[in-house]
Amino acid sequence: AIIRPPRDGGIRYRGLTQEQILPVDYEIEYICRGNRVIVGPKVRKCLPNGTWTDITLHSRCLLLCPRVWTSLENGRVALKPPGPPVEGTVLHYSCHAGFMLEGRNITHCTKLGKWDSPKPVCLCKCGIESQSFPKLYIGALFPMSGGWPGGQACLPSAQMALDLVNNRTDILPDYELELIYYDSMCDPGESTKLLYDLLYTEPIKTVLMPGCSSVSTLVAEAARMWNLIVLSYGSSSPALSNRNRFPTFFRTHPSATLHNPTRVRLFQKWKWTKIATIQQTTEVFTSTLDDLEQRVKEAGIEISVRQSFLTDPAVAVKNLKRQDARIIVGLFYETEARKVFCEVFKEKLYGKKYVWFLIGWYADNWFKIKDPSINCTIENMTEAVEGHVTTEIVMLNPETVRGASNLTSQEFLGALMNRLGGKNPEETGGFQEAPLAYDAVWALALALNKTVAPLKAKGRRLEDFNYNNHDITAEIYRALNTSSFEGVSGHVVFDAQGSRMAMTLIEQLQGGSYKKIGYYDSSQKNLSWFGNDVWIGAGPPADSTIVIEEFRYLSQKLFAAVSVFAGLGILLGIVCLTFNIYNGNVRYIQNSQPYLNNMTAVGCMMALAAVFPLGIDGHHIHRSQFPVVCQFRLWLLGLGFSLAYGSMFTKIWWVHNLFTKKEEKKEKRKHLEPWKLYATVGVLLAIDVLSLMIWQIVDPLHITVEKFTREAPKGDLDVLIQPLLEHCTSEKMNTWLGIPPLFLTPSLLSSQTVPLPHSVVYGYKGLLLLLGIFLAYETKSVSTEKINDHRAVGMAIYNVAVLCMITAPVTMILTSQQDASFAFAALAIVFSVYITLVVLFVPKMRRLITRGEWQSEQQDTLKTGSSTNNNDEEKSRQLERENRELQKIIQEKEQRVSELRNQLVERQALRNRRRPSSGTNQNHSNSSPPSSQPDPKSLLPPPGYPNPTSDNHSSLPPSFSNSSNLYQADSKISRNHCHNSQIPLLYK
Repeated sequence: AIIRPPRDGGIRYRGLTQEQILPVDYEIEYICRGNRVIVGPKVRKCLPNGTWTDITLHSRCLLLCPRVWTSLENGRVALKPPGPPVEGTVLHYSCHAGFMLEGRNITHCTKLGKWDSPKPVCLCKCGIESQSFPKLYIGALFPMSGGWPGGQACLPSAQMALDLVNNRTDILPDYELELIYYDSMCDPGESTKLLYDLLYTEPIKTVLMPGCSSVSTLVAEAARMWNLIVLSYGSSSPALSNRNRFPTFFRTHPSATLHNPTRVRLFQKWKWTKIATIQQTTEVFTSTLDDLEQRVKEAGIEISVRQSFLTDPAVAVKNLKRQDARIIVGLFYETEARKVFCEVFKEKLYGKKYVWFLIGWYADNWFKIKDPSINCTIENMTEAVEGHVTTEIVMLNPETVRGASNLTSQEFLGALMNRLGGKNPEETGGFQEAPLAYDAVWALALALNKTVAPLKAKGRRLEDFNYNNHDITAEIYRALNTSSFEGVSGHVVFDAQGSRMAMTLIEQLQGGSYKKIGYYDSSQKNLSWFGNDVWIGAGPPADSTIVIEEFRYLSQKLFAAVSVFAGLGILLGIVCLTFNIYNGNVRYIQNSQPYLNNMTAVGCMMALAAVFPLGIDGHHIHRSQFPVVCQFRLWLLGLGFSLAYGSMFTKIWWVHNLFTKKEEKKEKRKHLEPWKLYATVGVLLAIDVLSLMIWQIVDPLHITVEKFTREAPKGDLDVLIQPLLEHCTSEKMNTWLGIPPLFLTPSLLSSQTVPLPHSVVYGYKGLLLLLGIFLAYETKSVSTEKINDHRAVGMAIYNVAVLCMITAPVTMILTSQQDASFAFAALAIVFSVYITLVVLFVPKMRRLITRGEWQSEQQDTLKTGSSTNNNDEEKSRQLERENRELQKIIQEKEQRVSELRNQLVERQALRNRRRPSSGTNQNHSNSSPPSSQPDPKSLLPPPGYPNPTSDNHSSLPPSFSNSSNLYQADSKISRNHCHNSQIPLLYK
């Protein structure tokens, strides 16, 4: 619809020209020329139906008449209609008791901006009646214009209270209260001049009544110099609660900090322990926030984030988002509130995860007002502010109670509306604070009434007050400080700082409009809750991301699978142990030191049994029982390792000690006492037992919990998963792991991982492994009957060492991954045990099965009738093979000897034939007859051959002689019946 400006005025279009089509919700503003003012709606909004708001109400630009006519000394002025004095305004004058009106009692404001009659005056009646009612003057500053024109409604309500007080015979019956007021325009500079006029002009004022926090600060700070009590009806600054700075200040308007007890109570109701704040950098909000910080600290609530801004809140809002703020208290004026929530919409700092707490004195549609300083639409703002909570001081008693003035709150509103002449309350400044001004006059009247008797007892009167009289001021202060009555704004009572204690209204924005959800009385600490609060999510959000602690447990399928392998290994160990015990009398088993093998089998079974407690965690037992399981696995693995590896190490040690030394120890090899082997194992076992006992007593194991990086679950859930893993540890774990008797690593002591091979790298067990590898290598070529399986022992040690070198670093890396670490460590134990049992016992079983050597030595004796055991039979077969070889050699030597003898005989015969006959005859005559035997020297064999003797075999070496005798036809021994006494000769 076409809209036209009023006469003598115009229309202000915000961002558009008059010729353009105006969108829905677009607002225009009327402006007037010169010193004219708008009477009627000043702003109109385009409605969806094509019309304008308040189209039936006309707006006019009228001239103002002088405001001086609107006040009358010693009298009252009734302005109809209420509002600025413009054309059509009528003033009605009346004088107080004891005064008479001189001039017209009514005057009209003309269209020229002038009153149609001179201003009247109130003259004193010089009679007895006037002398019997001394006046007590109240100097007041009402802001009729300016930033907060609260005097427009507060002044009429204060005047209404004065009339009622002066008409009461039970309150100050001998006095009359009179109000002397000026328009402060909510300006400290203007108020300074007006305060000077109030103090330096007659009459003396007993009390001062300012409005606006800035003006009240000025007045209250100066009043102490004039010994004056200050009672404010419209000041909320927390700074005014400073008793050192403002010792005589009281106010019926609660401090802005009164919101804080309500906020803290709501935090406690919704179980929030962490909040965030964002404030505009002004004194009132800074002091309010300081008070809030103190209160939440006392309540055990933490302010995790505190942000502030001067004009642009963008950075502050981003910081709130970055620091995961959820419950946010905002302290700023209405214009800045629109800026804040525009940024809130951009940063998505709203919705079911967030709650905003704002001040409740904004306009109901503050977020729908178009603001050129922001670039968000009304829809954006409406979406961002949905669900926020406001706290607002209750300035009108919600209950139907007749208080000190004998009026209910609704009756007061009706009387005030009559005084305002039906003016729209939303367009009347200070309409919400009007009950506070009304109760301020009543609080002052009741306090003055309370001081009459004490002053009379001291010979003083209220009318004797002057700016130097401290006694009367002290009585008024004492009376105000103890005031307590029911007013139209609620129960009126002051705290130690002179601030009003009042109820707080709690509202929530639901569907674009504010709904009352409760009241809170901070003086009684009583919360009245309606239960109609609405949340976007399932309920009030959490004050931070909910962290759910979730323990990591071992996979039960993995645990079951490994347990099956461990169980089968234990059965294998039982079979091996039974086999070794049953065949303990077999010589082949006896020569393998069966008792040490039994220890190995038992140790392997203990190590396999330790796999079961390794997989026990919080899924199976209570946390209080976990240290017991830790100790059990520690002992089981420690003793099992000592038995299994200690017995194998003992074998390889003694083999190396006896069979790789020099000739002086050859005699010891024949006599290896078994008790030395058992003693060696016992020493290793005793060291472990002693060390474990000392550890358990001095520094017992306890539970520690390892925390991992938080994880976000699937779905739009406001939670994070905090993975936890339990470990067994002690205070000086590194020390215990480094001393000789220990081999258990930190991963062994975790709730899931107990790697045996990994652990042996610590302490002397690691040294034992390295030494075992060295000894196994050194004795790999040694052959001995006393410990006939030492090569198998060496092979087992090699395999355990290889698993150690692989498992140790991997388990260190996987210590925080319970499944992988358990699998790697447990399987290392299983494989180590399986390899050890198979290498040590399976060859023995195979030999006894394939060769049938199951009989004991006694049984074998009964069957054969001889003392030859299985080992002697093996030696007998070996000797038979050697005997056959020696027979061949002897036959060859005998054949060679026979040939040599024949050659000697032929050579001797040849020499005899060649001897000359002459020589023979000469010799025959000079000597005895020649012997038929040849000369021995001439019969000497060539070098390298034996001398011949009369015996056919005398020239042979003893060995050959003996050997030939053994094999003569008449004395040859049957090769199947070799006598034991001749075995050494055969070896020779």
